[in-house]
Amino acid sequence: MAHTTDETLTVLVYSDDRNTREQVRTALGRRPAADLPELDYLECATTPAVLRALEKGGVDLCVLDGEAVPVGGLGLGRQLKDEIYGCPPVLVLIGRPQDSWLAAWSRADAAISRPVDPVALAEAAATLLRSRTAGRAPATR
Repeated sequence: MAHTTDETLTVLVYSDDRNTREQVRTALGRRPAADLPELDYLECATTPAVLRALEKGGVDLCVLDGEAVPVGGLGLGRQLKDEIYGCPPVLVLIGRPQDSWLAAWSRADAAISRPVDPVALAEAAATLLRSRTAGRAPATR
């Protein structure tokens, strides 16, 4: 599918650690796959910032840090899935592979173990973005 240059997808990245947010941005780059439009990033360091951003709309994917404090991305992911109609796909970063059951509890659509593997993160994000945008234009602001 060809994309025009003015199309973008918005990825919300939540972590209290700016280095984690930077790792996610670096791993995903301008586009995680050739068949997807370029990405815009919306970085959030607090839960209220995430909730405000999602209330405004236009987010195509949420990447949440499961190790964030004081509110971890796993609990936040569950809250988003429970409270937001049409919630964007949620990808959580978990501390270790054994925490995958927590990712399932959080209702995350995908989970990636830390340290972040750029290839695995890009593949998971691309899959979720494709499913989000299948048959429709990217979310608008």
